[in-house]
Amino acid sequence: MAEEQNVVMERPEPHEIIAPGYTFSSITDQIASVVQTKRTPPFWFLGFGLGLALLGVFAISTTLLFILGPGIWGLRTPVMWGFAITNFVWWIGIGHAGTLISAILLLLNQKWRNSINRFAEAMTLFAVACAGMFPILHLGRPWLAFWLFPYPDTMGIEPNFRSPLVWDVFAVSTYATISAVFWFVGLIPDLATLRDRAGNKIARVIYGLLAMGWRGSAKHWSVYETASLLLAGLATPLVLSVHTVVSFDFTVAIVPGWHSTFFPPYFVAGAIYSGFAMVLVLAIPLRSVYGLEGLITDKHLDNCGKVMLATGLIVAYAYILEAFTGWYSGNIFEAAAIHHRMTGPYMSSYWSLVACNIIAPQLLWFKRIRNTPALLFLSSMVVLCGMWLERFVIIVSSLAQDFVTSSWGIFHATRWDWGVFLGTIGLFLTLFFLFIRGLPMISIFEVRTLLPHAKVDKEVAE
Repeated sequence: MAEEQNVVMERPEPHEIIAPGYTFSSITDQIASVVQTKRTPPFWFLGFGLGLALLGVFAISTTLLFILGPGIWGLRTPVMWGFAITNFVWWIGIGHAGTLISAILLLLNQKWRNSINRFAEAMTLFAVACAGMFPILHLGRPWLAFWLFPYPDTMGIEPNFRSPLVWDVFAVSTYATISAVFWFVGLIPDLATLRDRAGNKIARVIYGLLAMGWRGSAKHWSVYETASLLLAGLATPLVLSVHTVVSFDFTVAIVPGWHSTFFPPYFVAGAIYSGFAMVLVLAIPLRSVYGLEGLITDKHLDNCGKVMLATGLIVAYAYILEAFTGWYSGNIFEAAAIHHRMTGPYMSSYWSLVACNIIAPQLLWFKRIRNTPALLFLSSMVVLCGMWLERFVIIVSSLAQDFVTSSWGIFHATRWDWGVFLGTIGLFLTLFFLFIRGLPMISIFEVRTLLPHAKVDKEVAE
């Protein structure tokens, strides 16, 4: 066997998918070494420690919530949906980019997805895990969450299937299941690679069990490719259906500012918008810390920036359309809802989201911005903040000022609202940093298919 090579790659040109000079073994070495290294970088400990600290805040906040009830939150009549549902919609949206990259771009044969699909899929799973907590916590009696499922009972009581809140249960659980299966199936060849490279028996046994007997035979590859295409076909409709069902939580209600037919495509575009922003927020530090600029190149950042720009324009159009239809419909309540958002007590949140989601992303028209990682990272953070503000304004401002002025009220978030929200960010960071430490964050075998001339090391050729 040839000695492992420490290949120093040239900085790739923006149009290249991976840097020149890579071989099969150098790709495997670079990606696998992130997992199988004995020297964990300080960046990992910093991120994992921050995640654990915020996870402690989550544990304290939810424990108090279970003891005292949701009254510790800022929920008061008429605003009975506050941070919990805002955060639920926000986290579900973040999870959309992983499925789009994995499924839709796979079916469209977009090769640039190969370097970012693995951690984007993991991001989807962890974001859905964070999102799924909020409806349960919002119930007030979370130990009775199983009432939402149709289970056999002597009373013959079933959930109200005409309620979009029940639709959420099935849509999100289906989304999480398909995403998890898709993610795990894609990991199997790389788990076998880690199994064969493992330096100790315990790691070899663990990776061997997870690899499910993979040996890389022609039959294995045939079954794998068939399963991947079938799962991609199942996952593709979920990109559109899940956030569409989430938007039904609002659309089917008669609350001014919610009762609108364009919410489904508006929510889907916003979900992809925030999802790709999170992909960039994760990809840019990872490629810098672990020296992955040759695999996650400027081409990937440029393409993600273009997708953000396109979906951002759709979101901007939705904002304009929302204001126009509120005026043009002649419905005084719809017009008043838009007016209150722009000039009422949540005016600062509304104009902040306009600045974050419409004005700031226009810089992505410039290629220099898309090819400058620091500026692209900053732009993505701004978009994430703006999309959270969008969900907050849609939910809270519409409930705070509805039909009857005597029932109006203002929502004030408490420290426990913020504690639970920051805690789920801690959960996300904890799970993500465990993932990049224990599993390859980039798909080894898929990136190797990008070699322009299938250059193989001497050890592979022999």
